[in-house]
Amino acid sequence: MKGIPISGTRNFTLMGHTGSGKTSLLDVMLHILGTNDRVGSPDDKSSMADWTPEEQEHEISIWAKPFDGVYTAASGKQRRFVVLDTPGYADFIGQLTAAAEVTDAALIVVDAISGIQVGTSRAWKVCQKRNLPRGIVINGLDKDEANFDQALAAIKAQWGDTRCVPVVLPTADGKSEVDILNTKAEDVPEDMVDTVKAIKDHLIELAAETDDALMEKYFEGEELTADEFSDGLRKSVHSAHLIPVFAASAKTKIGVKETMDSISRLFPSPEDYPVKCADDEEVATGETEPFAGLVWRSVNDPFVGQLSFVRVYRGTLKPNSEVMNVTKGAKERIGNILFVNGKKQTDCAEAKAGDIIAIPKLKNTELNDTLAAAGSSIKFKAIVFPNPVTAYAVEPKTKGDEDKIGMALRRAAADDPSIRIERNVETHETILCGMGDVHLDVTLENIKNRSKVDIDRRTPRVAYMETITGNGEGHYKHKKQSGGRGQYGDCYVRISPAAEGEEEWFVNSIVGGAIPSNFIPACQKGFNEGMQKGPLVGAPVINVKVDLYDGSYHDVDSSEVAFKIAGSRALHLAIEQANPVLLEPIMTVKVMVPDEYMGDINGILNTKRGRILGMGPEDGLQTITAEVPQVEMFKFCSELRSITGGRGSFEMDFNRYDQVPGNISQKVIAAAQKEKEQLD
Repeated sequence: MKGIPISGTRNFTLMGHTGSGKTSLLDVMLHILGTNDRVGSPDDKSSMADWTPEEQEHEISIWAKPFDGVYTAASGKQRRFVVLDTPGYADFIGQLTAAAEVTDAALIVVDAISGIQVGTSRAWKVCQKRNLPRGIVINGLDKDEANFDQALAAIKAQWGDTRCVPVVLPTADGKSEVDILNTKAEDVPEDMVDTVKAIKDHLIELAAETDDALMEKYFEGEELTADEFSDGLRKSVHSAHLIPVFAASAKTKIGVKETMDSISRLFPSPEDYPVKCADDEEVATGETEPFAGLVWRSVNDPFVGQLSFVRVYRGTLKPNSEVMNVTKGAKERIGNILFVNGKKQTDCAEAKAGDIIAIPKLKNTELNDTLAAAGSSIKFKAIVFPNPVTAYAVEPKTKGDEDKIGMALRRAAADDPSIRIERNVETHETILCGMGDVHLDVTLENIKNRSKVDIDRRTPRVAYMETITGNGEGHYKHKKQSGGRGQYGDCYVRISPAAEGEEEWFVNSIVGGAIPSNFIPACQKGFNEGMQKGPLVGAPVINVKVDLYDGSYHDVDSSEVAFKIAGSRALHLAIEQANPVLLEPIMTVKVMVPDEYMGDINGILNTKRGRILGMGPEDGLQTITAEVPQVEMFKFCSELRSITGGRGSFEMDFNRYDQVPGNISQKVIAAAQKEKEQLD
């Protein structure tokens, strides 16, 4: 934005647990920014932040959305605020992940009554991963049971007594605030003088610790100058050595302006430290440098078309210019550039480092692509999104909509990278994967509204595997005569269990030309095909070593097709002799819950045949790590939410395949046999 240098830009993410008041706080901040046509004032029931139909229907934030404006700080200096509002609901952690990767700092919102919750800890971990500078605002101090001191004590106990320091304090009557960095000593209420002095002394010490010369000056009893104190505090915040804590009430507006003043003073600007590229090389971020930015979100807008949201990391971008998509190696023509604030889109004359902009209708550009000035080779690291934890098998309700549903699902995954679409070749199902039931429900609602296609959903089938536990032999002679040239192939095989991942699974022991060498590849192809469907449930067979040791051929009638059929049938006969067993996918599950739910979660994991690997505290929560069969985890997301009232979360990754217990295996085999009979 013209007139404000990038040193005056404050680019940060608003994050916290769902229900902590992030959206209300943002609406008040936007109201304070003073743009006349902004909606969402505290007196208005509408929200500028949560404006999409899905958000209004579910009454939660769903998407990470950019907002910007100019703020005049208490110092009289103008600051450009670029804010990314993020969902606090666990299912939409992908949006939080992306926002945290493309901002310079974070403001974590904590409810004054509930204190640190699962979403708060989740936000902290996301910040900690990047060592992102952050502040904490204790919100909702107007509530009857609100207790700033209690919430602050919990924050200090969790994340550091000397590190988490209040810089905006509520007065005893709760009707005003004391901004420790801006309030003059004579204006501090008498009952807070000692508290404010102790905090100010501690802040001076933290500021001095950022520089050897300042530390020496501090130890010699000399006072730091105002500039030394200010610069030292900023450095301490930038290194996440100091976490400033603010007090506010979005409902009454108390403390919000003081919090914004502190953000203006303490949070970094885009030029405060270099940005690292994919190769970890640091690049300067000045506005005179060649342009470079990263596409962190891509959305198909029903009115504008494809919108690529870009974080500008350096330089200046103007409309009607040409840039290079470094990731794709293709040129892109930039038409107009937009600033997006809720529903409102305004044309941008120029975008500078720190800005979040939207560029319509780029032809070759997708999520995680780097855009840069022509001739630049800069490429930024791709954002890594968390693995899905729940899934539906989906299909169109109306036959003939297969192409329509495919396009709709691909569009949904392009809009939301924490959605994944998979085609399970074992179960022949299309699988919609996401971060929770609500996440998938919202995705399907969005697909129905935008693509006008109804989708049926169901619990996915488990991709079972089969293997053998003993040795076996098989012999099959494929001989067929039907006039003219016949078919002849004859194979003898021995099989034995192979180690997992063993690459050399096939042994050719043919001697004396019992099977000519030109037919050996056909036999091997038959073995491969034979292992695609095992004898138990028709699942792929794995970890089998095959020894082709004998056979016979016919000078005229033998062919590759005949030996392929003989090999496949001989292998099946051998598998039936080798004690075949069913294997199921085992997942490593990490569950994070408050302490009071430990017993319930351990109990439910045990009922799911889970094997507890470890337990312990982590970021104020209790963490349970277990191995659980995938078939038992399909409903766990909703069960966990029900047990913990939404205060629990979990992560899940595939670990290995393991043998299914006998009693359960019999039920699975019987169900597969019944289904096969019905199809026949």
